[in-house]
Amino acid sequence: MSFISEFKQFIARGNVVDMAVGVIIGGAFGKIVTSLTEDVIMPPIGMLLGKVNFSSLFVPLINDPSKMADAAEYAGKTLDLMNMPMDKVKAMGIPVIAYGNFLQMVLDFLIIAFCVFLLIKAVNKLMPKPKEEPAPAAPAVKVCPECLSEIPAEAKRCKFCTSVQPESKKDDKK
Repeated sequence: MSFISEFKQFIARGNVVDMAVGVIIGGAFGKIVTSLTEDVIMPPIGMLLGKVNFSSLFVPLINDPSKMADAAEYAGKTLDLMNMPMDKVKAMGIPVIAYGNFLQMVLDFLIIAFCVFLLIKAVNKLMPKPKEEPAPAAPAVKVCPECLSEIPAEAKRCKFCTSVQPESKKDDKK
């Protein structure tokens, strides 16, 4: 089988197409949940915590930009980096730890995971439950240990060799 025909066979499988559809739908679902987090959930939380925008929280790793070669134009100026927007601080070439953005991403993840949990829970309720198969019935015949012929399971003697059969399990329970 050639490489191309193997590839065609692989692509033609239903599970590959299902996976592709899942990835596309998952990407769109992720955008919806990210918008829910950034545009609906985080603004009230930020307002409650004192008008804080989590994605703009950072810690500059250099307090004095005059010590940086790339920030020579700021030499001699006292800058309050913590009150500047993170974009301007990054544009100046100052390294920052953007912990606010990290917190935002963690919250996004938790909300996405919760939404996926709710979605799967709802889909599981819609899916029909698998029917339980009844326990297999006791065999109607057994094999005689003497002549290896099939005889009724309740027989006390073999109809072929007339040997006495061991007691059945039902008789043991009596």
